[in-house]
Amino acid sequence: MALPAPSPIHLLRSHSSAVSTLSISTDNERIYSGDTVGQVIVTSTRSLRPLASWKAHTDSLLGIEEWGSQIITHGRDNKLHVWARPEESASIRQGPATLSDLSTPTICYSMDVNTLNYCRFSLLALAGASAQEGLLAIPNLVESALADIWSLPSCQRLHAAIGDPLDTSVTAFSDGRSGSKSGIIMSLHLFYSALSAPSSSMSARELRLLCAYEDGSVVLRKRTAHETKQTVEGRGWEVVWKSKLHVESVMAMAVSSDCTLALTVSADHLVGRYDLLKTQEASEFTPAGTAFKTKHPGNGAVAIRSDGRVCAIGGWDGKVRLYSTKTLKLLGTLVHHKQGCQTVTFASHIDHVPLCGDLKEDDTSSDEDELTVEEKHARGRWLIAGSTDAKVSIWALMDFEKTST
Repeated sequence: MALPAPSPIHLLRSHSSAVSTLSISTDNERIYSGDTVGQVIVTSTRSLRPLASWKAHTDSLLGIEEWGSQIITHGRDNKLHVWARPEESASIRQGPATLSDLSTPTICYSMDVNTLNYCRFSLLALAGASAQEGLLAIPNLVESALADIWSLPSCQRLHAAIGDPLDTSVTAFSDGRSGSKSGIIMSLHLFYSALSAPSSSMSARELRLLCAYEDGSVVLRKRTAHETKQTVEGRGWEVVWKSKLHVESVMAMAVSSDCTLALTVSADHLVGRYDLLKTQEASEFTPAGTAFKTKHPGNGAVAIRSDGRVCAIGGWDGKVRLYSTKTLKLLGTLVHHKQGCQTVTFASHIDHVPLCGDLKEDDTSSDEDELTVEEKHARGRWLIAGSTDAKVSIWALMDFEKTST
């Protein structure tokens, strides 16, 4: 007997415009959502009440992410803001809060960025630093086919114009532009990888940048310059591999939490899967990427669960489809939204939730508010989706222990 079609366990209706980006804190306590008019709402996963709501940008949100005691927001108004994270007050827990009652977070600092290409930032938090420090990858301020890496909170550009500044052609794009063969960057991800070869450097890790482009290609680059050396015009970076699986622009890219694999989706019916452990130039016999054909074209969002076993793909038809990341076998379809699904995110699996860290920030709840282990496991199986219908849906998924392998 077939199982009944699932329904969302919760619906968040705080937004009045299309939801364009979502994220959840690493401890699964807060959901961050942003819409196409620049509104950001922080929602408690315990009470499902808003903790904060404010107009963070004057244009659509591209990305939101919690970073320790701060929140990073990235908008199409060419601004990236870092805010002080609001705490859940006792008054919010005790009674319903309207959006107008909530305070606006304090802005810590801002950066001018280039948002021509709808590409959100990628944050790499630096562990072990005495203060909260991180690296931020964003498209270049002038040329949208290149990437820059900045240091936070100093807002100092460490690496400028990563890519191939000379990779130009007379090929014109559909809108009349001409320029880089690969087109502009559509998505990027900055991460550390184990060194691919013996090195005299004291560091046992290698900084890498994964970029997805307008022509459907994906390129992995690694830093060859010394860790403390600033670079310009792409110097000090070299291509590890390049793969072109899509015939349309890459609409979204997701990287697993252990940075071993990446997935891309596009307007076509293909899902691209890439091996981030591959350390040599891809060839016809050992390609870095593999294309999987699906029956559903028109995809705009993708996310990988923290255990790396299951991925979710949001379609322009409003449906969210679940696949095994290993075989790309369809595991199920979540149907609720009547308009396109623009963003999806998984809660952190209970085995991957940080057990240590800034306990003072999060240890604000009283004993009676503490969740049981079963409740934490259930919350760790949440999938959250945002749509152009201005709603955020929360789904409780099964384990997929047998079907996802």
